[in-house]
Parts: sequence; structure tokens; C-alpha cells
Amino acid sequence: MIKSKDMDWLNKIIKQIYSKMEWVSIKSGEKIPATTINGDHDNRRVNQSGQREDGINWWTNGFFAGMMWQMYHDSKEQKYADIASNTEQWLDQAFDEYIGLHHDVGFMWLPSAVAHYRLTGNLTSRKRGLHAANLLAGRFNPVGKFIRAWDGMADHDTTGWAIIDCMLNLPLLYWASDETKDPRFSQIAQMHAETVCKNFIRENGSSEHIVEFDPYKGGKVRIYGGQGYADGSAWTRGQTWALYGLVMSYIHTADNLFLQTAEKSAEYFISNIPENSLIPIDFDQPKEPDYEDSTASAIAACGLLELSKHSENEEIYYDAALRLLKALTEKRCNWSENNDCILENCSPSYHDINHHIGLIYADYFFIEAIFKLKGSDFFIW
Repeated sequence: MIKSKDMDWLNKIIKQIYSKMEWVSIKSGEKIPATTINGDHDNRRVNQSGQREDGINWWTNGFFAGMMWQMYHDSKEQKYADIASNTEQWLDQAFDEYIGLHHDVGFMWLPSAVAHYRLTGNLTSRKRGLHAANLLAGRFNPVGKFIRAWDGMADHDTTGWAIIDCMLNLPLLYWASDETKDPRFSQIAQMHAETVCKNFIRENGSSEHIVEFDPYKGGKVRIYGGQGYADGSAWTRGQTWALYGLVMSYIHTADNLFLQTAEKSAEYFISNIPENSLIPIDFDQPKEPDYEDSTASAIAACGLLELSKHSENEEIYYDAALRLLKALTEKRCNWSENNDCILENCSPSYHDINHHIGLIYADYFFIEAIFKLKGSDFFIW
């Protein structure tokens, strides 16, 4: 929770979040947004002209609901719950289509259906969450002990691929084990997390994005830079998936391997925070162009705040999280009605054609981090 000297700053930011969500929730209440187009949220419910074919299956489709559940939990205002519930019902279409769902079903149904069930006891939401957990568990490769990423690409056979992003999808499996009293879900999650510790986290604490394993015999085949600058570089959002995901695996299993590896990842991240506290897309990218990813700052802040509760280095992690959040609020928050997103300068990946845009998951993790400081966040992961 926040220290008294920072309370005025925090209260100001919370007030601004409420002011923005008051009108954004109404304006975008019939949408499942992922980004903005000319300042307006897009809508992944439908395949609009120029939009990707995987609209309803898009991996970020649970985060707007997650924002609404965080607002509902803090405010108890029913309107936020109603909007979140709509998203969850629309996502049933993704279950029906099935094709296009992959390792990110945790991102889709933890902040939507599982959050709904935890907050209200809705049994239909519980069923949706368990269905998603079964889909995720079904991707497990027992020989390589990893959860497969994606379902194939035109130019790659991804049968043996695993990615660092999956670490924050694992809480869906931990929840399913707790809910059903069936250890299989948690066992799969823990084995995948152990594989990540062994094969993704480098000696200096940085992380690979993609690791290819032999899907028939097991064993590491090669690495890919993925959404980072290059093979072997340090994609910053990947570092945050590792950091936050490892903390969650420690919380759910009490396995010190995950705590120690999370601390190693955190120390690497903190040591590379630039002087201006604005995080680049990749810590190894060239100085020019100076691409940022505010999303990495927000996710890192969440992970560091959670890690501070379980580590002897509480002050170091807390102070780093606060430094990141203050930089965002001072330099990268848009509180106006000119843009439906809060955070600016978010970037999907280094080699993407789009940089410095708004992304819904950046706003989600920013709100979660602020409510963590307040001590009123809803524990989604």
C-alpha cells in the first residue's frame, strides 16, 4: 500500500481514473476494445473493414472487462459490472468458433468470467472459466513440459514453440485446481513455470521471448527474438510477463524457485530502467529510433508491487514500481476526452508498423497498479 508522503499524488490519480472511466465505460460499453483509431476505441466484437480476421478471438479481449471489474470492486457501482458481464457473454462466440484460441485464454477469461465468478458467485461464469482452463491445459506437451504457443503460422511450424507471455496465463490453471480440487491443472502450470526458469531466464535475469522445443523428444532447439529487437535481446514486455508471472507462480505454489527467479528478473529490469524512467520496447534496441512501450512500465509496476509483499527486498521493489508509475502519470497519461485510452506511447512489438499507440491492456495494468497502491485492487491473477 501507498506510503503517506505519496497519498496526495495517489488520490489525484484515482480521481482522474474515475473521471475518465465514467465516460469511457459508457462510450465503449458496447465494444470489446483493443486499441484506438483516431482516438476512439476499436471493437473486436466484429470484423470491421481493415481489422484482423481474429476479432472475437483476439488475445486482449478480456482486459476491458478486467478494467470494469476493477472499477466495480473499488466503487461497487453496478454499471461497471454490467458492462463487464456483456463482454463475457460476447466472448462465448470465441468458444463456439474455437479456431484461433491459444495460450492466451487466461488473458481472455481470467479478467472476465473468472473475475465475475469470484466477485458474485455466478455459476455460468465459473463454467466459462473452467472451459477456458481445460483449453489451456490441453495445450500442454508432456514430453517437453511446456504449454504450446499459438496454432501455427504461414511461415513457421509452431508445434514446439513456447513463449514467455504464457507465464501470466498460468493463474487460470492454478484457479481451476483450487476450484475443482483437481491437482492436474496446477501441476501443468508448475511444470511449465519450471521449464521457463530453466530455458527462458538467462544468467543476467533477462528473458527469451520464444523458445522452440522438440515436440516429440523434448529439449530446447533454438530461440527467437519474437516481439523484441533481435534474437537474444531483451524485449521489455517479455521481462514483465516473466517477472509478474513468476511472482504469481510463487504465490500459488510457495515454490522458492519461482520467487528467486522473479527476484532475478526484477533486478535485471530495475538495473536497466532509463534515467527518465520511460521503458523502451527492448533494453537492447538501438538508441534511434527511441521506441517506448508504456505497457511494460505498467505491467512491471504490478509485478514489482506484488513481489515487494513477498521479498526481503520490499523497499527496492516498491520504490521501483512507484518510480515507473510516477513517470507514466507525469509524462504518458492522457486524461482528456480526445482519446479513449489512458496510457500513451504503447508499442505491440519492436518491428510492428505501429508504435506509440494506445493499448487496452496497458490501461488495465495501469489501473490495477494504482489500485494495488491504494490496497483495493481485485486479485485477478
